[in-house]
Amino acid sequence: MRVGLTLLTDQPWAEAAPRWRATEELGFDHAWTYDHLTWGGLPDSPWAGATPTLAAAAAITERIPLGTLVSAPNFRHPYLLFRDAQALEDVSGGRFLLGLGTGGDLDAQVLGGADLSVRERVDRFQEFVGVLEQLRDGDHVTTEGRWFSTADARTRPGLPRTPYLLAANGPRSLRFAAAHGSGWITTGPYAADSVDSWYAGLAESVHRFDDALAEVGRDPGTVPRYVLPDATPHLTGTGRFALSSVAFFEEVAGRVAELGFTDLVTHWPRRETAYVGDEAVLEAVAADVLPGLQAG
Repeated sequence: MRVGLTLLTDQPWAEAAPRWRATEELGFDHAWTYDHLTWGGLPDSPWAGATPTLAAAAAITERIPLGTLVSAPNFRHPYLLFRDAQALEDVSGGRFLLGLGTGGDLDAQVLGGADLSVRERVDRFQEFVGVLEQLRDGDHVTTEGRWFSTADARTRPGLPRTPYLLAANGPRSLRFAAAHGSGWITTGPYAADSVDSWYAGLAESVHRFDDALAEVGRDPGTVPRYVLPDATPHLTGTGRFALSSVAFFEEVAGRVAELGFTDLVTHWPRRETAYVGDEAVLEAVAADVLPGLQAG
C-alpha cells in the first residue's frame, strides 16, 4: 500500500515549503492539497490556490507525485483546468495527479452560483469530466453542453496523459469512475453511524466498483484506488484522524488494505483547528510503519 499526505494551503509558503519537502524525504508516496477558493473547515484563515502551490511544491521535490483532492466544476471551466494541468504536468516532470470530484457547493455559492440538486451536481461533474477527456485526447475541441462549452479549443503542446482520478461514493458515480477514471478516490460512506458500518459500507463500495469495472471490461487489479478516511467523523471521532496515533494509523491502514485499497491519503498533523496532531506521530509512522506497508 502507498501512503500520501495532504497539506492545506492556509500557511505562508515559507512555513509550508519544509513540509512539502519533508513529505518526500520521509518516504511518503504522494502529496496533495485541496482545490478550493475557500474551505469551510478554516473559514477565517488565509487560503492559497492549488495550482501555484503545487507548482511551487514541484520545484522543491523530485520524486513524489503531486495532486489535487479534488478539483471540481464549482468554480472551474474544464478548459482552464486542462491548461493548468498541462502546466503542472510539465513543471513537475510528469508527476501531476488530477483528482476530480463534484465537490462541496461553498465555492459555487461564493461566486453567486445557483443551488443545485445532487443529481444536477453529478450531471455537471460528468459533463465536466467528458470535456476534460476530449481535451486530453484531441485538439481543436468543440463541445456544447448544458454546463460547459468550448469552440475550437487548442490543446497543444501535447504532453503525457495526466491521470484523472475520479471521486465516487454512490452507485451512479462508482459506475462512472469505473468507466472513465484512471483511478478511484473515496471517503467511504459519510453517513455511516459507526466505525463498523463505515468499514462495511466501504467494503460494499469496493464490490460495486469491481463489478462496474468488470462491466466495462477493465481488470480491477490495474486500477488504483485511494481512500481518504479523515473526511469521515464517524470513523475518526471528534478531533481524531488517521495520524492521531501510530496505533490508530496502523489499524486504519490495515483494515483498508484488507479491502483492496492501493493508496491511503491522510493529513499532515496541525497545531490547531483541523487535523490536530503531533508531528512526532508522523515521523514514527514514516520510520516504523511506512516501510512495511510499502513492501506489502
